[in-house]
Amino acid sequence: MTNVRMETTLQTRDVEKIAEKIFEGRRISSQEALLLYQLPLNTLGALADARRRLIQKNVYDGRGNDIVTYIVDRNVNYTNVCNVYCKFCAFYRTEKDNDHYVLSLEEIDQKLDELAAVGGVQVLLQGGHHPKLQIDYYLKLLSHIREKYPQINVHGFSPPEFNHFAEVFGMPVKEVISTFREAGLGSIPGGGGEILVDRIRNRIAPLKCNSNQWLEVMRIAHEMGLHSSATMMFGHVETVEDRMEHLQRLRDLQDETHGFTAFICWTFQAEKTKLRAEPVGSMEYLRMQALSRIFLDNFTHLQSSWVTQGPRIGQIALKYGANDFGSVMMEENVVSSAGTTFRLAAEEIEELISTAGYEPKRRSTWYELLS
Repeated sequence: MTNVRMETTLQTRDVEKIAEKIFEGRRISSQEALLLYQLPLNTLGALADARRRLIQKNVYDGRGNDIVTYIVDRNVNYTNVCNVYCKFCAFYRTEKDNDHYVLSLEEIDQKLDELAAVGGVQVLLQGGHHPKLQIDYYLKLLSHIREKYPQINVHGFSPPEFNHFAEVFGMPVKEVISTFREAGLGSIPGGGGEILVDRIRNRIAPLKCNSNQWLEVMRIAHEMGLHSSATMMFGHVETVEDRMEHLQRLRDLQDETHGFTAFICWTFQAEKTKLRAEPVGSMEYLRMQALSRIFLDNFTHLQSSWVTQGPRIGQIALKYGANDFGSVMMEENVVSSAGTTFRLAAEEIEELISTAGYEPKRRSTWYELLS
């Protein structure tokens, strides 16, 4: 299990006080969350489900507690060339590798034609930190997608990518985001968050942007009216306290901007990576999913990470605070490079949601229900 430095002792009276806060919809502190972390898993799950019900009861005309959403999208990685060499990543290549690539507009069109044919509404557009691609490539790509596929939202470019762009283009981050928005960017994914503690980031991805830079991209985007998701990749070299610091920083920014649409957490996938860490299992995933739901009281939507955990654990996560099943994800290259290759069609997702006792509904990037 991930290293734990907690020195607190779990007492029944402490749990009762914290549970009362949860049932009343009140905020808990990070220290209280660390106490909850020690609870039996089903007890923690029940508390998370109670928090979800309180948060979701007024969503979708009061039907929120009966509904679990999902989206039809495709993850398009426009390049695998990257110069930050994250230790947890098995996807990146250098320009010296024979299998490095940069997708052409024709190749992207083929992928988006397939997405449009099945009613897809979002493309998750992310790539490596290519040291030579200039702004013209990205602006041409964004404007092309907007003009040819107006029904598909570009959910694109993570905060580390924006920091990379600013350096390569010689532009302030704010100007890069504004220019991309004008060209067709619709929202920003929360990739590259990993753990928002620089001591950890310096161990697993020392060349990637730091915690404050990640948060500042999101702050700038939110102030411009662009929404984003937030993520956490855990179960490697961090402590539970580090995870809570990560969640605290997300909650603080959400208080400030209200710009995050959803939170997604998943566990480190170790195969074919250079990071030497013992992966944690599905029970630890469910524990952090539940704890995140309880702590992130200002996030309406939490996604189930079936892509890393598999369909059954993804389904169980619906009882541990999740109210969204993520996406059909016609294509996924980053996690699968590390050995995880789960795939689900829309019909399978709807079956998993229905058999868990909820009503499946397709959604947009912004969690609007689609017919």
